[in-house]
Amino acid sequence: MPPPRPALVSGQLDLMRMEFRLKLRRESLNPSKTILRRVIGAALAALFAGVCFGQTTRIVSGTVVDPSSAVLYGASVTLAAGKQDVLRTITDATGEFRFDSVAPGRYEVRAEYPGFKIGTARITVRTGAPSPLRLELAIADVEDTVKVDSDGPQTNTNPSENLDLIRLRSGDLENLPVLDGDVVGALARLLDPASVGSGGPTVVIDGLPSSDHNLRASEIQEVRINNNPYSAEYARPGRGRIEIITKTGSSKYHGSVDFGLRDFRLDARNAFALERPPQRRRQLEANISGPLLKDDKDTFSFTASRTRDGLEPIVYAFGLGGPIRENADQNQTSTYVSAQFTRRIHDNAFSFRYTHFDWSDEGAGAGGFVLPQTAYKSASRYHQLYSSYRAVFSPTLLNEFFVRVKAEDSATMSQLPGISKIVVTDAFTSGGAQVDKRETERRLEFNDTVSWSHSRHLVKAGVNVPAFSRIGSSDRSNFDGTFYFASLNDYARQKPFSFIRQAGDGHLVFWQRQVAGFVQDEVKVASNLSLAGGVRYEWQNYGAGYRNLAPRFSFAYGLGKALKTVIRGGTGFFYDTVPTPEIADTLLLDGSRLHQIQLLNPSYPYPFPGAISVQSLPPDLARFSPGLRSPYTLQYSLGVDRALRKSLTLTATYTATRGVYLYRSRDVNAPLPPLYLSRPDPSIAVLRQFESSGASRNHALQTALRGNLSRFFSGMVMYELSRDMDDTDGIASFPANNWDLQGEWSRASSDIRHYLYLYGTLSAGKFFKFGLIFSANSGKPYTMTTGEDTYHNGMTNARPPGVTRNSLQATGAATLDLRWSREFRAPGLDKNGLRLNTAVDVFNVLNRVNYRGFVGNLNSPLFGNPTSAAAARRIQMTVAVRF
Repeated sequence: MPPPRPALVSGQLDLMRMEFRLKLRRESLNPSKTILRRVIGAALAALFAGVCFGQTTRIVSGTVVDPSSAVLYGASVTLAAGKQDVLRTITDATGEFRFDSVAPGRYEVRAEYPGFKIGTARITVRTGAPSPLRLELAIADVEDTVKVDSDGPQTNTNPSENLDLIRLRSGDLENLPVLDGDVVGALARLLDPASVGSGGPTVVIDGLPSSDHNLRASEIQEVRINNNPYSAEYARPGRGRIEIITKTGSSKYHGSVDFGLRDFRLDARNAFALERPPQRRRQLEANISGPLLKDDKDTFSFTASRTRDGLEPIVYAFGLGGPIRENADQNQTSTYVSAQFTRRIHDNAFSFRYTHFDWSDEGAGAGGFVLPQTAYKSASRYHQLYSSYRAVFSPTLLNEFFVRVKAEDSATMSQLPGISKIVVTDAFTSGGAQVDKRETERRLEFNDTVSWSHSRHLVKAGVNVPAFSRIGSSDRSNFDGTFYFASLNDYARQKPFSFIRQAGDGHLVFWQRQVAGFVQDEVKVASNLSLAGGVRYEWQNYGAGYRNLAPRFSFAYGLGKALKTVIRGGTGFFYDTVPTPEIADTLLLDGSRLHQIQLLNPSYPYPFPGAISVQSLPPDLARFSPGLRSPYTLQYSLGVDRALRKSLTLTATYTATRGVYLYRSRDVNAPLPPLYLSRPDPSIAVLRQFESSGASRNHALQTALRGNLSRFFSGMVMYELSRDMDDTDGIASFPANNWDLQGEWSRASSDIRHYLYLYGTLSAGKFFKFGLIFSANSGKPYTMTTGEDTYHNGMTNARPPGVTRNSLQATGAATLDLRWSREFRAPGLDKNGLRLNTAVDVFNVLNRVNYRGFVGNLNSPLFGNPTSAAAARRIQMTVAVRF
């Protein structure tokens, strides 16, 4: 994190003006002395000019920690002279703060953090820099923790401190209900689908985009969404990414042992289950951190957890004998180990972390239309090394370097090998899973960022390598083939409309490389106006990654002297990349490696008449379009931040997003209109082309209240009204008619018109304290299809004449989650001694049925009906011993 911006020197200027006015008043009483003093002052200034330039810059710096000596990231630190606040900043990820070019005088340094008492220190600044400070904040009393920090989230004109930022610190996460400790999964619902790339949400962990979402909640210091939305430092907009800052070691030993459990006997029955499935989850987690030696320059942290999860997916399907309702068996086991070492030398910091994760899943894939026999086994393991180095070369120059190396191996295997798969569209799926595959990845990621502050500018530039990977694959999926039936009647008559099978060499090794660079400048034009502008360039070795220049711009303008109202706006281009699975498809299905064939209207159960082999039939191919362009989104927004009172703010933001050259798949060898009888090139079957011919439009108005909403509740309540239109569901989706894209433009599959979200802490006494999360939204659309292979291309996604995509409407959803927690301390020990924490989380407290999986297939017996529901009420209990 860069040092505090010199642009904040406006407070110093005010102090100097005040001193100058006092001098003028004294000098005006004696004009002759005034002239004499000015002459002497000018002479002394000329004489000692060289000496002054050689003096040491006066810097006030320090660290903010909690009673256990764990650093507090994001603490508000104020440098005050008398009753006037001169400078303000926040602590970085190492808990450190810094004020540059401080004038001589007496000051008070004040540090504040939610849930802690205010810490102060008085200092005197002379010619040199005072020794670094250490501010230890005591835990606030129970009645004080009901409120957010004393200043609350106040308005300012810093481009990176927008109030529509969602920021959750470790203390907030401990008070909120989070299912199974999955912080990323819990917060993903706050992301904007229009801002998320084709690879899914971007998760940035300690400065690097990461595919590792297995961090334990006890390791997280802070989570942010929509931080500086138009920063050139990141590939995606603010609401398309989740930023996570992890904890570092502390100068005092502290740790915890947590045991969490869920048991079906405490849960309600799912609406689609005949009886409560016997689901159980057990998790044991331990964490310890502290100094390695007596000197607190070297610290460590260690986390280990073991989880066993017995799931019971609910099968809800239709067979020839009628409805099929049963529970399938699924067992997941995971082991997580993480060890971190940190060394701090003056302003520099070096950190090294090793992570190991081992996961297995037996019985995956079953549930919904998929019968238990079609489940498969899955396993994954990785080793990861992460290192960072933060170097302060001068009070105005900072360099941050991050690097991550990861080795991952994964495999999937069918539980019924050697058996063909049977798919009756929107009715049931049986047979072997046909997913046998092994994958390996060796991945290098690094990021190097330089921050330079000068006068009113903060300039940042950097080089980012999101992926430099060697990917290996051994694909034996669908080697036994899959039969597709359009309806139960066709299945009864043994009339499949398609048979697909693969054969040949599924071994593949390829390199994936992505490189990006950026530069941006934040300028404090005036005390109430800040501008930020930058540009980012991205390149990828697959697709069309050579013209991806993305400019970004934002501003913040404060109204009035108190700056209680700030108008913010910005715009920027954001490019997307080609997902890895589609790259692998173009390399495997090239006509020479993996041979995939498709037979239309085959015989059943023996699709090959006579001695015909797979290799002799026309293959399916996959390729990138010759005119492929890199998809990008143009986003712009305008909003208002308003401080209603000391600890309550209101934000209102309008955001528009336009997607251009979006990905889709299209069969460019599909049978030609108007009869759709034969393929243009009979030597090949499906020619799947990944192209960039899609578009999208999104408009959203979001309003939010943050802070102390009442005497008993503090948190955030947000409402969003949005409209999302597009003509593609992503790179894996095909249009209904490959030769006619009319009717594809419609509501997006992710379009939710109304969305309400609330989180916070409700407290009305010592024992009555709850953390809660409430969300409610209107339904998403879904598509009506005929369920027939109308265009003779082996697909059943054709729509009735005149019916557009996503013309049907699903029902909405609402969920209330609560958490109650209580801490018990051992007698005779202080607040930092041995203590016992208990917590009870209740998810979907009201046990509302939130339907999902609506069927739009006219041929299905379930047309217009849901096929599943979100989990019914569940109870999670946690017991932790901490010191």
